[in-house]
Amino acid sequence: MTYQIRKAAVLGAGVMGAAIAAHLANVGIPALLLDIVPPDAGKDRDIVARSGLEKALKARPAAFYSKRGANLVTVGNIEDDLEELADVDWIIEAVVERPDIKHNLYVKLEQVLTPGTIISSNTSGLPAHMLTEGRSEDFRRHFLITHFFNPVRYMRLLEIVPDVDTDPALLQFMQQFATEVLGKGVVFCKDTPNFIANRIGTYGFMTTIEYALSKGYTVSEVDSILGPSMGRPKSAVFRTADLSGLDTLANVADNLYKNATDDPQRETFHLPEVVREMIRRGWLGEKSGQGFYKRVKSPDGESTILELNLNTLEYQPQQKVRFPSIGEARNINDPVKRMLT
Repeated sequence: MTYQIRKAAVLGAGVMGAAIAAHLANVGIPALLLDIVPPDAGKDRDIVARSGLEKALKARPAAFYSKRGANLVTVGNIEDDLEELADVDWIIEAVVERPDIKHNLYVKLEQVLTPGTIISSNTSGLPAHMLTEGRSEDFRRHFLITHFFNPVRYMRLLEIVPDVDTDPALLQFMQQFATEVLGKGVVFCKDTPNFIANRIGTYGFMTTIEYALSKGYTVSEVDSILGPSMGRPKSAVFRTADLSGLDTLANVADNLYKNATDDPQRETFHLPEVVREMIRRGWLGEKSGQGFYKRVKSPDGESTILELNLNTLEYQPQQKVRFPSIGEARNINDPVKRMLT
């Protein structure tokens, strides 16, 4: 079978779903963005998807190359517009990380899909074999996981995870399409808990926050040390967690603890109580307006960034952290030499 992608659909207009739709528009691919109809929607049954698109237009860093790109994104809802999926070449599912919700959606998809349509999930760690359980042969043959990273436009990594029945020709096509059209660097992963990046990244975050709590390091100190000087982006550790969403972090950690039973470092994946409490308070990071960092406006209208005190869970002015070794490292281009400074 010859594959091509001329039109796509994204199911789920949250931070990731809307950003994926935006990046498809960036490369000239029309995208249908669908989400649920909330009980209080009234006449605007597309309000959730519309809100997701509006947030993507306001996102920082920018999700779209140009605001004109939003003209290629059409919003709708899963109740009224599923039949339009018969005309798309690629469907990306980006709904909440619950197998039951994904399964129920896949049942509905099979009623409207054109045979041969590519279906992928943006799950950050649910197994492919679990997601395709009970699905038809055609569905399984054209299913794979395409795990994008936030912010989608800027993060080059794309993890691709096949199911046991995925068409090998589809995998070859998606690798080429993701590389040449979407500008991604593709890594094929085995169908193991949370794949590669999130398994390593979650371990790194957990060990870092536990060390910070035990040694008294602040949020700003950690991000200053573990940023560019260590060959990492400026978002470092806590800012990256805010961008990803603490609820997503919790889902990944809980999934790892539940399923990585043979991992000798399994106990590391217990989410620290400070993060659990932040989630209970709704401090989920960028998506909720506050997490480890919080941006506020002063009385004179200037924007100020606050950081969370990990011990008191109170916000305080962001520290200006200066370490002599970090200052010296900034002038060294080679990341290995920077880390050895």
